[in-house]
Formats: sequence, structure tokens, C-alpha cells
Amino acid sequence: MTKFCLMAAVSLALTAGAAQAQSAAGAEEYARACATCHGLTGHGDGPLAEYMSVAVPDLTTISAGNNGEFPLLDIIHVIDGRTGVRGHGSMMPVWGDRFEASAASEAGDYGAEVMVRGRILALATFLEAIQQQ
Repeated sequence: MTKFCLMAAVSLALTAGAAQAQSAAGAEEYARACATCHGLTGHGDGPLAEYMSVAVPDLTTISAGNNGEFPLLDIIHVIDGRTGVRGHGSMMPVWGDRFEASAASEAGDYGAEVMVRGRILALATFLEAIQQQ
């Protein structure tokens, strides 16, 4: 029984560590890619927001506008942009293409796609974490 408890504790610690790393990666990615328009806190008040021809949405209210549920897959598609699902009209960059271009030279085609998906998932889970109820 003690061995099981030790394994459970180690598993929990590793999961918590991975979640913290994912959260930190998402926060860093958000600060680099999103904060200039959406603001550091996600309220749509970034330094470039006033220059946009469309309103920059408050990213902290996504769940509130979706019956309290965070639509993770939909958000992943919006961030990626390569699937034809675009965010706020056509002003939002196609981050999937941008992330792929920056990773292709160092990781090859397959490795670049893995990196793109990781970066987009980190962003989406960060957005889920900043939701206001």
C-alpha cells in the first residue's frame, strides 16, 4: 500500500509540474503573441487595440458568453486560423502559419507541426485559466 501511495504522490507531483509548465508556457506565449492587442490581462485593452478597425474582444469572458463552458477546441481553431475559422473578422493573424514558419527551419515539417500545436494548446489553456465567471 505504501508503494502505491508513493507512486500516486509522484504521479500527482509530475502532473502538477507539467500543468505549471504548460501554464507558464501559455502565459509567455500570450505575452509575446496576444497582449499587444488583447492586453496583458486579456480585457481587449492592449496598446494596439485603439488602432484596430474592429473591436478587440475581452478574452476573459469567453466562458461567460458560452453558458459557462470554455470551448477549448473552438478556441484552438480560432488561434490556429489555418482551418478557415478566423477570429474577430480578418484582423487576427493566422498564428498557425506564423508559428509554423518560425519552427520549420529548426524542426522540419513534422516537428514544426508538433511545435505549432503545442504553442496553440498552451495559449488556449492559458485563456481557459483566465476566464472570469
